[in-house]
This record gives sequence, structure tokens and C-alpha cells, in this order.
Amino acid sequence: MPHKIFVNLPVENLERSIDFFTRLGFAFDPRFTDRNAACMVIGENMFAMLLVEDFFRGFTGKEVCNTARCNEVLVALAFDSRDEVNDIVDKAWNHGGTVPNEPTDHGWMYQWAFLDPDGHRWEPIFIDESAVPVGAGADASAPTTESTDHE
Repeated sequence: MPHKIFVNLPVENLERSIDFFTRLGFAFDPRFTDRNAACMVIGENMFAMLLVEDFFRGFTGKEVCNTARCNEVLVALAFDSRDEVNDIVDKAWNHGGTVPNEPTDHGWMYQWAFLDPDGHRWEPIFIDESAVPVGAGADASAPTTESTDHE
């Protein structure tokens, strides 16, 4: 089985992306960072490779997704509390990210989202493992929303 994950995302402006994610509290591994790519450390054995669009295209041979019209990926990040979810979304909002929706509260799972400056959707979540219902799936409970001042 794999022992690390590297999510690769195209970015228009690498320095802007590094600045944005640094302000959110993420670090970068200089061994895998140059003018074409930056290795963002998400956690133990979890990384996001931010690749300049032309460099990214070299791996796929395909066009880069226009994130204003399409989503190519949802990156869900698990946090230890609702407060940590709220904190990272607030930081994203305050440093140039977009908050596309209100938080969703399933009781046992709390989730919110932000878009980075390139329009990639990040989904911070908190899951109360002790309260997960048996057979919980994508629609195990109806979501409720909380109001925010991010509109």
C-alpha cells in the first residue's frame, strides 16, 4: 500500500500560492521546491505539489481545468475540532481566498470550504468519531448550515 500522498495542483502564480498557504500556516519542503513547483507539507506523509501550469501540463498532456467553471478535485483536510475548521477558513478568507458556502453540520461531521487563489476547493472537516452513525455515508443525515460573515 502507498505510504505517502502527493496531490498535484496547477497554479497560475507560484509565489502567490506559496504566500497564501504560508499565511494559512503551511510550510514548504525546500528539497522539492523550485521555480516550477513547490512542495507544501500538509501533515505527516501528506503533501500538495503546487505546479506552475505549463509544468503541470507537461505531466498530463491535457489542458488545465478552468476552476471558474469546473472542479477537478476536492481536497478534504481533517482537523481536530470545529474551531480549527473555522480558523483555517477564516485565515483563507482574510488572505485572499474565497468562501463559497456556509458551513455544513451533520452533527457528527462538520465541514466548510474555501477556494485558494487558483480556485482549487479545499474542504476542512471535523469528524466526531464517537458520534458517527452506523452506516454513515454521503447522505447519512441532512445537513444544516450556520450563518457566517464571509458573504
